[in-house]
Amino acid sequence: MIYAYSIAATLLAYLLGSLSFAVIVSKSLGLQDPRSYGSKNPGATNVLRSGSKVAAVTTLFLDGLKGWLPVVLVKWFGADYGLGDGTVAAVGLAAFLGHLYPVFFQFKGGKGVATAAGVLLGISWILGLATLLTWLIVAYFSRYSSLASLAAAVFAPLYYLFGDRAAWYVDKIILMAMVLISALLIYRHRENINKLLKGTESKLGAAKAQGKKPG
Repeated sequence: MIYAYSIAATLLAYLLGSLSFAVIVSKSLGLQDPRSYGSKNPGATNVLRSGSKVAAVTTLFLDGLKGWLPVVLVKWFGADYGLGDGTVAAVGLAAFLGHLYPVFFQFKGGKGVATAAGVLLGISWILGLATLLTWLIVAYFSRYSSLASLAAAVFAPLYYLFGDRAAWYVDKIILMAMVLISALLIYRHRENINKLLKGTESKLGAAKAQGKKPG
């Protein structure tokens, strides 16, 4: 019976992750489908290109929430059904995969940065905060959102290992799920990596800067 609960929780997490909030929020606000402009990526960064900060922030929050919610629900109530860290890892990974390959949107999803952050915050707020700070620091100094995301993806599993016996006890299954999430994040940023190497990647605030002419 425990396996049935675990499978059901994992499936529900995937379905929740499959809700592409970039598309849903944009349509609800009468905005253009984010898959039709910019990078064509259904994520908060591309939604911001629509000119609506409200839509972008809402997308960012909801994409993070759908990664955080399944994890914390299993942590809070899973013990009543015999669910442990293995299910925590499974639902976190499932929600992330749902965002990348959403069943409701022809399996064409976003890159998963916000959803991955939500999963990490669900596993441990300290782990999530450390990873978010890494993103902010790299983004601030480099002005590249993609580079910040790649750095956060690399450091997240390392932070989890470094925190063993200090902030938490490392679970091998959760670690494996985190490594897989990080690997998929890097894979989904492969075009950004090529642009970074060529020096053609857009910097944060570049669009605004282009609109200003020196006086």
